[in-house]
Amino acid sequence: MSTSAHGTPRHRTILAVDVEGSTDRNNTGRAELRDVLYDVVDRACLAGGIRQAYRDKFVDRGDGLLCLVRPLDQVPKPVLLATVVPALSRLVADHNARKPESAFRLRVAVHAGEVHSDPRGLYGEDVDIACRLVDAPELKRFLRESSGPVVLVVSQEIHRSVVRHGYPGIDQRAFTQAVHAKLGAERLRGWLHHPAAAQPGEELTA
Repeated sequence: MSTSAHGTPRHRTILAVDVEGSTDRNNTGRAELRDVLYDVVDRACLAGGIRQAYRDKFVDRGDGLLCLVRPLDQVPKPVLLATVVPALSRLVADHNARKPESAFRLRVAVHAGEVHSDPRGLYGEDVDIACRLVDAPELKRFLRESSGPVVLVVSQEIHRSVVRHGYPGIDQRAFTQAVHAKLGAERLRGWLHHPAAAQPGEELTA
């Protein structure tokens, strides 16, 4: 993606991924974890049909990354929730079962909006929103209290445009408005994927 410093932004669906407790590892452990992280996110994207041609190059965040998906008919937003995030959860769980000595868990946020780019990298309010949500204290606490490998929060925009419509593979009852973050003076709201909030017996895929 390329725009001038003050040029036209590009719309992207933003998948923000962050590793829990990465600072507890030494540099060798962090290097190994980064390799695994990039691999599982790439494979999860492919499971949802998101080939490299459909997304920008991953944006490194040290202990996490951003995946920016282009607005194409081949990759509608519901795919992120119905396929990509569940695939990511399975891949992390599989890695942890095979290599418990290097087990890790992830916080994931999904948002969509306008993204700017210059030679130094990506920026913009919507990038900040995704990063604030994935770092939200409520999401960190929920992961600490969870036994699963991945926890998910979606922005108000994603909830309004995707979750509440109950598209295939997405149970809107499994999302509760429980995450808050700040962007300047603005208070952001996020919706936490909370399977216990859904009706018993319902299959949850996001």
